[in-house]
Formats: sequence, C-alpha cells, structure tokens
Amino acid sequence: MATARRRRRGEGRRLGLALAGGGPGGAVYEVGALRALEECVEGLDLTSCHVYVGVSAGAFIAAALANGYTPAQLVRGLVAGAPGAGAFDPAEFVLPAYREWARRGAKLPRLIADALVRVGRRPDQRTLIESLAGLSRALPLGVFDNEPIRRYLETAFKTKDRSDDFRRLRHRLFIVSVDLESGKPIVFGSGGWDHVPISRAVQASTALPGLYPPVEIDGHLCTDGVLLKTVHASVALEHGADLLLCVNPLVPVDVAAGESSGALKPGSLLRQGLPALLSQTFRTLIHSRMVVGMARYRAHFPGADVLLFEPDRDEYGLFFNNIFSFQSRREVCEIGYRATRRDLLRRRAQLEPVLARHGCRLRLDVLRDRDRDVWEGVGLSRRGGRRPRVVESLAATLAQLEGALA
Repeated sequence: MATARRRRRGEGRRLGLALAGGGPGGAVYEVGALRALEECVEGLDLTSCHVYVGVSAGAFIAAALANGYTPAQLVRGLVAGAPGAGAFDPAEFVLPAYREWARRGAKLPRLIADALVRVGRRPDQRTLIESLAGLSRALPLGVFDNEPIRRYLETAFKTKDRSDDFRRLRHRLFIVSVDLESGKPIVFGSGGWDHVPISRAVQASTALPGLYPPVEIDGHLCTDGVLLKTVHASVALEHGADLLLCVNPLVPVDVAAGESSGALKPGSLLRQGLPALLSQTFRTLIHSRMVVGMARYRAHFPGADVLLFEPDRDEYGLFFNNIFSFQSRREVCEIGYRATRRDLLRRRAQLEPVLARHGCRLRLDVLRDRDRDVWEGVGLSRRGGRRPRVVESLAATLAQLEGALA
C-alpha cells in the first residue's frame, strides 16, 4: 500500500509511525509487530521517528516509543520489566471503577423514590416501566477505571531522559482523543493542547465510552479517539511524514473460514458471548472505514509512502485469547511478531523499492531465519507457545510462494 515518490537531493527522511487501538490485546500485538519491524528492516529506528501518532491502546505504545523505549524493551516489559520501568500488566486496563459505581449507586434510592412518586401522581398516564426509565442515570459512566493507566505512564516517564511533557520530547508525539460533547477531534501534542501531560492524554485517548468514563480536560469530556478514525494517519502526514508505517490490530476475524477448515468449532463466536459479538461488530465497522481512509491518503498526500501492517483474518489466537493470562499475553505478542514477519516476506517485491527510497532495506537473512524467536531475540527464554519446526517451515514457504504469485 504505497504511493510513488521521488526524493529530492539532500532531503532528510521523515519517518512517521501511526498506531491504532485494540485494547490490551491490541497493545500487546503491536509490541510484537513493532519488534519484527525493528529486527527485519535495516535502517529503521522506531525510537527516532520524526512523528508519532497514537490512538487508544496505540497511544500507550506510541508514547513509550517517543520516550525512547525500544520495541525490544517493550517485549521484555511484558515478561520481566523493561529497564527503568515495571513490567506492563494488561490487567491495569481492566480494574473496576469502584468509585464511579459507588457515586452513581448513591443516586439510586432518590431516583427510585422519584419514579414511584411520578407513577402515584398519574397512574393512568405513566406505566411503571416508563417511570423507571430514569433509573438509567444511576448507571456508571464506565465499567473500568482508567486512572491506573495514567499513573503507570506518569511513573514510567519520570525516569532519566524521559518526560511526561509533549514539549520536552525530541520528536513530535500526537495523541488523538474526541470531545464527546462536540464530536470533534482533540489532538494532544498540537498547539493549545501540548500542555496536557502525556500520561493524561493517553488516559483520555483510551476512554472508550461504556468501558471507561470520559476524562475531563480543560472543560472538555475526552473519549477514545477511535470513534472518529482508526489510526488518524493524516495527523502524521500533515506534519511532514514521507514514510508512514501504520499498525492496526483491529481486523474482523473470519470465523466462517475457520469453522469450514476445522480450525474452529461450529458456533465459536456465539459461544464466547456478548463481548466477542460486540468485538467482532466493532472490528467490522472500523476496519471498513479505515480501508476508505487509506485510499484517501493516497490521493491527498501523493508525495508520501504509507505502509499498513495488519494481522490476517485467520489469526484466531489474537481474537479468542484471554489476554490477561500470562501465557496468552506471550502468545499474542508472538502472533504479532510472526504475522508481521510473514507480511514483510510476502510483500517483499512491493516493499523493497518503497523502503529503498527512504534509506531502508529488508534484512532477508533475518526474515528467512525460521528459528528466529521474539523472546530469544531480546534475551528471554523460549517457553511455550512455540510452533513445531515443520509448521514454521511451512508458514515461511507459503509466505514466499504467495509473494511470488502476487
């Protein structure tokens, strides 16, 4: 997914990175995918991009990269803790919002009393259900608490050579949120919004309505930036990125194909219940929107190259994994790593000339190394979740064959 471009003599490369959301699982997937890019593309330094754009869970990762945390360090952080910071635990994303529950629950007795009074006054004009509809005001604004996310990042960015201040970073970082009351985007890090702490901006960008309460900043109720766009790649392009790498974990899973092939049991989606059903619906809606957006970028920014990396729709482990178990966390990270390696090899003919225009090249020796492992590559032991050698060999061969046919 690239557009042709001729570089001017003496013109410096301006690399951009745009990361989409996807909740805790999406963040872990992106860590694995970014590690694959860091390892397999020579000349690519993901801690020295000209511009970073993060949305929702992608804001969490983008902020870490802009602060100098390498993908290798983030991989280690999933297990043993990156240097200078504690281990990243996805459970931090799903701590119950007890204070919000208590605050809203305290209103319930008064709301019930008011509803019964209204029914008593006009029993012929109001049904009980109609009167009790007002009790919805006692529902919490969010199920989970996003304050731990802010605290975690605030602590991580207090270490040496890092900052919680957009204005003190060496590179441009933009975190996208949405003003809930106006429906307009808020781009933290841009003029007028760069005074907001990075940790607070990430908290706002991850505040998906219903899951997390809105974050009030300067009189604005801020929510998840994915409500408007999936990756907000245009922000990076408008700020001069001439090679933009986008990572989007949010693709709908092809359950039908999985059930036909025997990889999934019949009724897999419905057996997972309402959360899986809503997740598939959400993924389908935003992915179709993103495809349209990518086509527009090619027309509006003809001088830039945009490369999108996504998982295949048969990565069932990404969709059906319990990200809060330690082993599943490792598996999702490895899925991101393997999927991106396969994609680089499969699209080799397309990617090599694009990367060459920007002083980068694929490390084919690394891509073809079937024994390569995301964990051993960052100094951790290989434990569980490893596919047999014959499966790795077959996957690599198929990727090369598909690339040749394309």
